[in-house]
Amino acid sequence: MTTETNSVLNSVKEAFAPVTEAFTKLQNLEVPEAAREFVKKQAEAAKTRAADAYAGSEKVTNVIETAVAGSVTEAAKISRNIQQAIYQDAEAFFAGIDKLASAKSLSEAAQIQSDLVRARGELLVSRAKASTEYLGKLVTDGAKTAQDNFAKVYGKTA
Repeated sequence: MTTETNSVLNSVKEAFAPVTEAFTKLQNLEVPEAAREFVKKQAEAAKTRAADAYAGSEKVTNVIETAVAGSVTEAAKISRNIQQAIYQDAEAFFAGIDKLASAKSLSEAAQIQSDLVRARGELLVSRAKASTEYLGKLVTDGAKTAQDNFAKVYGKTA
């Protein structure tokens, strides 16, 4: 039985001898220099692209932070200006009532009311003009900032 087992084992070894020989040669196979250089160059290029992608993402994050910070600052300015305008309107209203209360005649009250309406109209025109100029400046600055930010982010690829 041992002879039969050895015989079968030898037959299997002989049958797989070409495969075993191929694996042995494959392990000792030398990779050509050109193939090694190609792999090194591709790995270096991938490393560079990964670094560029990281740098680009950092730029995008900085741009977003700058834009958000600028927006918050402008929103705070607008809110303060609105609050100030409301306060000024309340002061003007109460000052107008005080003036009207001090009128000694109906014609004097009419004149005071007329002056108050005219002053109120001038104030509204002045605020409208200032708001238009401010919004124009804000849009211009926003467009310039957006253009600068796009240049920072995409300047390398353009």
